[in-house]
Amino acid sequence: MRKTVEFFFDLGSPATYLAYTQLPQICQQTDSQLIYVPMLLGGVFKATGNASPATIAAKGRYMFKDLDRYAKRYGVPLKFNPHFPINTLMLMRAVTGMQLRHPERFEAFLDCLFKALWVEGRSLDDLAIVAAVLTEHGFDPAETLALTADEEVKTALKSNTERAVQRGVFGAPSMFVGDELFFGQDRLEFVVEALT
Repeated sequence: MRKTVEFFFDLGSPATYLAYTQLPQICQQTDSQLIYVPMLLGGVFKATGNASPATIAAKGRYMFKDLDRYAKRYGVPLKFNPHFPINTLMLMRAVTGMQLRHPERFEAFLDCLFKALWVEGRSLDDLAIVAAVLTEHGFDPAETLALTADEEVKTALKSNTERAVQRGVFGAPSMFVGDELFFGQDRLEFVVEALT
């Protein structure tokens, strides 16, 4: 039976973006399955009493330098988003809705939003900018916005977030191989070891 990596993620985390750029390749190399689990990081923080490292000035400055080091190591673009932190409730509902209703377009949808946030530095808590990004990538903004109001979608995101907290998640990215939790893009080598 193939091993799996459950990837609990929120678009608003730059460390999650970096993990996202690496996990498909890791899973391909280890013949493992990548399972995307959208969650609301704000909900996780509220439930666990955690907060973004960026709320501590010195830690925030260090974190973005460190993330830049990892981006260079991975050979991927990363731009600090001047609008950070971004309220991702609408975005994560859209992601969850796309996963539920249009799974064939899910990865392309995720890719366009991650790039808009962490490569292009766009303000995705502005509806007009979100609409522009979606249009540029061939998604219908009205259809996407409708997903965010879908009660089943809202319930699924809430359920994913509650399940994450129950399993010990306190931030993003969080990855599970079996019952083992690995937190942070800087723990991917341990994910590889767990898969091999």
